[in-house]
Amino acid sequence: MVTTTDLQVQIFADGADIEGIRNLRSNPLIKGFTTNPTLMKQVGIKDYLNFSKEVIEVIDGLPISLEVFSDDFVEMRTQALKLSALGSNVNVKIPITNTKSEPSSKLVSELAKEGVSLNVTALFTLKQVDDTVAALQGSRKSYISVFAGRIADAGVDPMPIMEGALQLMRSEKQLELIWASPREVLNIVQADQIGCHVITVTHDLLKKLPGLGKDLTQFSLETVAMFANDARNAGYTL
Repeated sequence: MVTTTDLQVQIFADGADIEGIRNLRSNPLIKGFTTNPTLMKQVGIKDYLNFSKEVIEVIDGLPISLEVFSDDFVEMRTQALKLSALGSNVNVKIPITNTKSEPSSKLVSELAKEGVSLNVTALFTLKQVDDTVAALQGSRKSYISVFAGRIADAGVDPMPIMEGALQLMRSEKQLELIWASPREVLNIVQADQIGCHVITVTHDLLKKLPGLGKDLTQFSLETVAMFANDARNAGYTL
């Protein structure tokens, strides 16, 4: 069985809880961080810029992906430049399209040529990966985030798409593939097996990571004990 010491894939913690981020910064398994407006809204973040600055200070040099939130490409560009200026470890997340389904490739290409490190996000198809690789040709180190977990939610096996993405990216060595939106610890193993560069993992899912490589017979016994204890504590009788 694979254990955490066997993993080659980089784990980026995905969240917006500043205390959680602070605690994870000292975990040697965590190689970077990502967040997004939805996660920030869930924990009640009101000031986007101040939160971004605080996170950058807390993570002390590790990579961090911060996302633009405008739906207009002109404003998106302005936000991207502001976020990029916050630190050399910032990767600016640009969605693959806006809400009108207009592709962001032109903006991605422009920002890449200006030296902005990017994380192009919310990709689901190999066509989107191919277009993004073309837009990032010759860029600084950047990331492409394919939402494998959501692909699986649609009843589609994400593995061929992730493997295909790696093939499409092989000519641009500065690009790294992110397995985004994992649903279970198994996804970390799958990402590692195919040579995916990075997987983003929520703080809640990271709590399950110590179980990686656990002996299944022992795990079975612990599960039986849990059921027995819960039934006893509930006072059930028949």
